[in-house]
Amino acid sequence: MRHNRGVLKPADRPLAQTYDLAVLDLDGVLYVGRRAVSGAVEAVERARAAGQKVAFVTNNAARPPEAVAVHLGELGVPATREDVVTSAQAAARLVAGLVDAGSDVFLLGGDGLEQALAERGLRPVTTPGDAVAAVAQGYGPQMPWRQVIDGAILVADGRPWVASNTDMTFPTERGLGPGNGTLVDLVARFAGRRPIVAGKPERALFEEALERVGGGRPLFIGDRLDTDIAGAARVGWDSLLVMTGVTGVAELVAAPRGQRPSFLGADLGALLEPQPAVAPGDGPAAVTEVGGWSARVHDGAVRIAGAGDASDWWRALAGTAWTHLDRTGEPVGHRNLQPPR
Repeated sequence: MRHNRGVLKPADRPLAQTYDLAVLDLDGVLYVGRRAVSGAVEAVERARAAGQKVAFVTNNAARPPEAVAVHLGELGVPATREDVVTSAQAAARLVAGLVDAGSDVFLLGGDGLEQALAERGLRPVTTPGDAVAAVAQGYGPQMPWRQVIDGAILVADGRPWVASNTDMTFPTERGLGPGNGTLVDLVARFAGRRPIVAGKPERALFEEALERVGGGRPLFIGDRLDTDIAGAARVGWDSLLVMTGVTGVAELVAAPRGQRPSFLGADLGALLEPQPAVAPGDGPAAVTEVGGWSARVHDGAVRIAGAGDASDWWRALAGTAWTHLDRTGEPVGHRNLQPPR
């Protein structure tokens, strides 16, 4: 089924039974920093018990897959390195397609990217020289400034340049922090060019996940519109947006076509539920009713009344807000709108 006018799709059965593979983003979906998102561990356990295969995908290139798997295990989610796919692995695959086997590749990143390059038969180096065939860039929190300078000069000299991702932010326990995209932009402004990008929303990471884990009908679950949801749309996958990460009311009501999910839930528990039909808002007030909630536009702002499930509140908001956006070209007002817990 395809979206109609940006409205959410229905599903008669729980999503864990409708799709054979759940591809989960990590930051903002399963955990924030070192802390598990409430209810996420149980949701993964129950999805697996229902027969759904689960893969864990991240745009964060800093950690190797085994380190991510250990973290997941500490949170209560059993995982092996084979269950984890990172943007570093996708980036290394792209680099390997641009240079000869065994080539020196300048590393602008951390352990995750270094390991991924080596696994592809490449030689990650941090000393610039004529032998450097390409530059690979990913998030590396301990990366010295000298390394950034050397890599940027190589990029400006015209070496092939692959970035793991261009996320401008990522969630931490203390709030949003600057992501790899901020440093990519710095290098791009200096060099006067843009990189080839491996991570979401580009195709490479999605293709890497499907190749490594396998599945016939994948569902992508994420918390970001511009990477998770837009990326799934680009490769033709259905998607579930959960509201436990970086997307809030302001981002949701302004979501353009191409960044609207197939399904929407307050948290990962939505994976275990059927999904209601969400019809377009009706009339000038753009009324949308879902569960016990009714959303409408009044005096240019969205109002939501009623009671019920938190996921249905978000779905009612989306139906009304997107109808208003499509009709007027402007996001609906949402001041003082407070989501239910």
